[in-house]
Amino acid sequence: MATSTVEKPVENQTLQQNETILKVNNLEIFYGEKRAVNGISMQIEKNAITALIGPSGCGKSTFLRSINRMNDLIPGARADGEILYEGLNILSKKINVVALRKEIGMVFQKPNPFPKSIYENITHALKFAGIKKKSQLDEIVEESLRKAALWDEVKDRLHKSALSLSGGQQQRLCIARTIAMKPTVILLDEPSSALDPISNAKVEELIVELKQEYSIMIVTHNMQQASRISDKTAFFFTGDLIEYDDTEKIFTNPAVTKTEEYISGRFG
Repeated sequence: MATSTVEKPVENQTLQQNETILKVNNLEIFYGEKRAVNGISMQIEKNAITALIGPSGCGKSTFLRSINRMNDLIPGARADGEILYEGLNILSKKINVVALRKEIGMVFQKPNPFPKSIYENITHALKFAGIKKKSQLDEIVEESLRKAALWDEVKDRLHKSALSLSGGQQQRLCIARTIAMKPTVILLDEPSSALDPISNAKVEELIVELKQEYSIMIVTHNMQQASRISDKTAFFFTGDLIEYDDTEKIFTNPAVTKTEEYISGRFG
């Protein structure tokens, strides 16, 4: 069946929401002259999981990385518009990006533990932030590993190399490392795509538990994962936000034909 033309993407969509943690206003992102994200406006709920879905190259990871200014590391990348966090536009040149990334942490697609011990993976950034007292570091390490559902598996080998852990354990360690910095928002860019099904299930379970304390945004190509764990889902296509709504509605009664075609597997 031929796919339909794309309906007019969502513009300035306001949902019936709980408290908002991030408000995005007319965000455009460019790589040189190429525009990758086209005037997106949306609000992200506090203590909820928001899934970003869409085919490869649609702008969802670019959008995610803009929220803690990771795109700043890409030559020629720039962003226009606003991303309001606690009333401040985080795209402003006045923003302390290092401080921002403590508040808005990120976990990447492939586990990327440092080639250090499990303990040092968590304490490295803490020490850089000025926390030196061993008892305080010990406390944060245990707390972070417990929140990442990893403590019982590694408590007897904290000073062994993090690279000795399985892929799933390494990814949970990376989540623990992010938690240790006391963020309010956690960004996850396909965090379980490189994991086996059992490890994937553990990471999904962990993400659901973490929303009690954190606001979470996750990029995923896995439609089942998005439908299982997220509260809100945003469908991106060719740089546009096509539809954004409660996950249940997106997957059972989408308002836009293009959304239905994507989640039913007709393209992407």
